[in-house]
Amino acid sequence: MTPRLSVGVACFSTFGGSGVIAAEVATSLARRGHRVHVFSDAPPGRLDLGHEGVAFHRVEAPAYPQLGHDLYTLALASKIIDVARREGLDVVHAHYALPHAVSAELARQVLAAERPASAPRVVTTLHGTDTTLVGIDPTFLPLTRFSVLGSDALTVPSLWLAEVTRRNLDLPPALSIDVVPNFVDTDRFAPTDGPPSAPPVIVHVSNFRALKRVTDVVRVFAIVRASRPARLRLIGDGPERTAAEALARTLGVADDVELVGERDDLPASLTDAAVFLLPSETESFGLAALEALSCGVPVVASRVGGVPEVVPDGEVGFLHAIGDCAGMAASTLRLLDEPALRARLGRAARAHAEAHFRAPPVVDRYESIYARVLAAPRRSI
Repeated sequence: MTPRLSVGVACFSTFGGSGVIAAEVATSLARRGHRVHVFSDAPPGRLDLGHEGVAFHRVEAPAYPQLGHDLYTLALASKIIDVARREGLDVVHAHYALPHAVSAELARQVLAAERPASAPRVVTTLHGTDTTLVGIDPTFLPLTRFSVLGSDALTVPSLWLAEVTRRNLDLPPALSIDVVPNFVDTDRFAPTDGPPSAPPVIVHVSNFRALKRVTDVVRVFAIVRASRPARLRLIGDGPERTAAEALARTLGVADDVELVGERDDLPASLTDAAVFLLPSETESFGLAALEALSCGVPVVASRVGGVPEVVPDGEVGFLHAIGDCAGMAASTLRLLDEPALRARLGRAARAHAEAHFRAPPVVDRYESIYARVLAAPRRSI
């Protein structure tokens, strides 16, 4: 039986995949009897705040005019220190290198200076842009490497991200990286027996950043819509929303595009979909695609990053080069025009999610990593 632990989880509260997975991990750990302390600026949407094993700690950065900058990283470190002193923390699990792993390492060093034997171990999960974009900016690279090298364990959701992280951060060959895939609640994200929507619905879910190429979603849909009736449902929000709306008007498909904003009831928005589109420029894993697969929805996506590890081409959907809107539209039309193909790939998608990405085995992996770092000798600080 796994010993009951006190686990801190530092994460984003926003709609992106890292915050979703962090909240799902925290909730799963609490349901297994662990005491979980979640640190963020607001409660993540998937966090079960009603569970007695979950404690949420809001991080508020004070404004001091003489400093003139956001102090969130320091405020997070201080909050971790405060909770560890009062309630004890065995492990701090930081999701995303900046600022969470940096704050966790700073907190650990302060606590180790006070009581070395009681300082928490730090597990860092890298989610993608923290080592492919933001974290390798020359301004932040030294801090990214500091937090990664200082962690007691390092995890990533895909083999692709493990390789890119080693290269971008120039990590020592001997440094161990655990590949722990993201997961989906296959009970919650499940197919329904209801009839398909008419006209068919194409769905995209993201935080509408430039990397998600939401305007490509609109371009693909416009090609599809020129050939047959269909509707596009855009779920999420972010900086590219205005551009996507403007392009839909320019291409004459705005009346068939539904922008629904961020939704907590994602399964209800996915189960009537015929196709899920993910034309991203980069994806370390593709959690939104996995949730669609679990609902029995075939995926048409870019062949980038860790996506091929989640979406086997031709088996549960189709992959194309970045920016190949014509190819993605052709695959989408094929799925819409061939109901038997769509049904077969949908069944395979569901089976694939159940076979490889269920929550319990992944949470088992995290528990084993916590046990491993707690059993290892403490590193000198």
